[in-house]
Amino acid sequence: MAGLPRARRNRPVTLGDTTVQPGERRTVELQVGSLYTDAPAHMPVQVVCGRQKGPVLFVSAAIHGDEINGVEIIRRLLKAPALRRMKGTLLAVPVVNMHGFINQSRYLPDRRDLNRLFPGSRKGSLGARVARLFMREIVHNSTHGIDLHTGSIHRSNLPQIRANLDHRETREMAQAFGAPVILNSALRDGSLREAAAERQVPILLYEAGEALRFDELSIRGGVHGIIEVMRYLGMLPAPPRQRRRKEPVMARSASWVRAPESGILRIFVREGDRVTRDQTLLAIVSDPFGERETEIRAPVSGIVIGQLRLPLVNEGDAVFHIAQFHRTDIAVERLETFQEDLEAPGYPYTDGGTDRSEGP
Repeated sequence: MAGLPRARRNRPVTLGDTTVQPGERRTVELQVGSLYTDAPAHMPVQVVCGRQKGPVLFVSAAIHGDEINGVEIIRRLLKAPALRRMKGTLLAVPVVNMHGFINQSRYLPDRRDLNRLFPGSRKGSLGARVARLFMREIVHNSTHGIDLHTGSIHRSNLPQIRANLDHRETREMAQAFGAPVILNSALRDGSLREAAAERQVPILLYEAGEALRFDELSIRGGVHGIIEVMRYLGMLPAPPRQRRRKEPVMARSASWVRAPESGILRIFVREGDRVTRDQTLLAIVSDPFGERETEIRAPVSGIVIGQLRLPLVNEGDAVFHIAQFHRTDIAVERLETFQEDLEAPGYPYTDGGTDRSEGP
């Protein structure tokens, strides 16, 4: 770092027993106990420590072990050449819940939800200990965070940001991310978002796609969104040719539509569709013989942002997630623009994982 003024030099980062110096990029293995076989279990973290000082952003995925879209988002993010000119530090944690990831399960081996166990404890359950490790090593070393999720098993989500929009910096991060929909989401007890907020670490939750499946649009949107947040934070330079970005729309409320009875579900809408109260036919539930059929019509006007993928339902199952907006037509326009941009020829952050233009 010869020639770089001391005031602009980044600080080293220490995780566990490993210190990563400015200008270095290293993978650190944080031990989270051992398996039945006595083999050690680790939470891998890739640390990209820029030469110049700046924010410390953590990006995490697979807190729910079957939500794997985020793992691919982080893989592609780490291949972006723009990181070579990054200011500050990136802490990339592709698999937080290693036990669930190995078992292709949302939960830990004791069936607990890791995202209800933060900030964790030293003498608690396995999940509480993993949560404590993540807080101590990752959150406590960070200034900002992005946590990547998908819908649960057999449920898919339209790309969306959930955040505390009453917090100014969190709201501005959410707007910079550029997802087509932003939901003001209350903090849940025991969640990573709540624990990070208590540490004054602004954090976004990106929801997109379905558990145990890769969704290309959701992945591209996730990589692009993280890059845009890093630009907003001053960690990455703005692109040389930056077109005017259309602001995402914020939903004023969202609610689930539930199955009125048990049976076979036939769905007639998909994520992103605009629906009208009492008019749009969402689905029909019938018995296996088709002798008894019950229509499900939209109870509110809005956009479908999540839905059940399994065509078998029990009475009361959540089937459609509908977000309501002051201007649904504008929300649809933003969604169409989002999809067109991510599917444009030559768009970076594709399956090759390389952003050759360092844009857009």
